Amino acid sequence: MLGKLDNQVIFKKAFTDKIVLEAFVKDILGIDFEAAKIETEKQFSPKVGNIDFKLDIFAESADQRVVVEIQRVPYDHNFDRFLHYFLMAIAEQQRSAEDYPISRTVYMIVVMTAPYKFDTRKCVAVRDEVLMMKLNPKTLSGIERDIYGHQLVCLNPNHSADDTPKSIRDWLDLIYQSIHSPERPLYNEANPGVKRAAHLISFENLSSSEIEDSKAEAQRKSWIALDILVREREIAKGLKTAG
Repeated sequence: MLGKLDNQVIFKKAFTDKIVLEAFVKDILGIDFEAAKIETEKQFSPKVGNIDFKLDIFAESADQRVVVEIQRVPYDHNFDRFLHYFLMAIAEQQRSAEDYPISRTVYMIVVMTAPYKFDTRKCVAVRDEVLMMKLNPKTLSGIERDIYGHQLVCLNPNHSADDTPKSIRDWLDLIYQSIHSPERPLYNEANPGVKRAAHLISFENLSSSEIEDSKAEAQRKSWIALDILVREREIAKGLKTAG
């Protein structure tokens, strides 16, 4: 039986493991990454921007900065939040007016464990399993110039797509199965990174404190979800009354 990867405690148990994190980055981004340090609940000091945010998993090498963020509850401002976190992880590297060069390429991987909500501004449903964004500029003819290299990737296993590469599919299957079929999960054990992650979050490998912490986290998540549901119903009533 697996711990559920929509639980922050379980997620960090898996992805703060150096071998798992480096394999995950390789499969998702296609880059070789050797983490010199891995941190959780990362905050920058001094604060960047007007939002005092924390990054779930933050890892750096000599030339790369990788942020892995898990979002378990679908807020109506998810994509704004992702963009803010991504840009702040880039901007934080510039500490003085003379320090314009950005020394590390920033890669941010967001894992959504609940279906996306509608884009309320455009009233368009977002149902994509993999979304990728680069900051590189393009010419008028559409040729991309590799100037910045920074990338933002959003993953959501609730929106399965036939064209998802197998290297990414292996991880999304593990995430989805751990949540929806933890007793009998089906995932690719031939992928060594995925296999190790599954081993780390199996219940026999969780300590009693990790199990207790994961239960507390699950309860906190349920309260957040309930609060959002109540507010959405209040908004719906108001819209109905207004015709």
